[in-house]
Amino acid sequence: MRKSKQMSDAFLTGAILAVVGGFLDAYTYICRDAVFANAQTGNVVFLGINLAEGNFTGAGRYIIPILAFVAGILISETIKDIFRKNSFLHWRQIILAFEIIILILVAFLPSSHGNNLITNSLISFVCSLQVQSFRKVNGNTIATTMCTGNLRSGTELLFSFMKTKNKESLHRSIQYFGIILFFIIGAAIGAVLTNIFSTRAVLFAVFGLLTVFFILFSSKGAKANDEI
Repeated sequence: MRKSKQMSDAFLTGAILAVVGGFLDAYTYICRDAVFANAQTGNVVFLGINLAEGNFTGAGRYIIPILAFVAGILISETIKDIFRKNSFLHWRQIILAFEIIILILVAFLPSSHGNNLITNSLISFVCSLQVQSFRKVNGNTIATTMCTGNLRSGTELLFSFMKTKNKESLHRSIQYFGIILFFIIGAAIGAVLTNIFSTRAVLFAVFGLLTVFFILFSSKGAKANDEI
């Protein structure tokens, strides 16, 4: 466990972001042409399937979000490099503000094949900003926009506890499974609200990002470690 707590690294922050991550995946799948915005593995698989079938138009639905995800990683690192010494806003807050603006724009794009391609690319971009900027929870490497790595790490730590009875391993395992649980909660909320509000439902995810934005104004958040 880490000796100095910081809000960008806190479980509360990770839990809120995991809810947002699950929400966005449900949102794009339900009302934006069944594309996964967060983890790109599914999109890579669908890309390969469409290429194998000679459906190059369909392949475009998946390759553009993948490229948008890559672009988000590059821009996240660029913002971090430029603004890491900013005395007013932490570079993570700048990225959150960027995400919020993009999601508000997405909410007002009607659902159509052309608009959905743009929307899925923008949300993939947002998710890559998030996963690159918030990479740890209490010192554990945890993703808030996907679950596979968290499931592996949480299970590995659970096995370690069963073998050694080391309570720290159990505590860390619970944190991984906790983030997964909040991701599931976010997906469930996203499914319900998207079925009710359709494309505008994404505005609910903005509230989660705004919450994290203001959490980082605390003294601990302002001193967040730039090395992670």
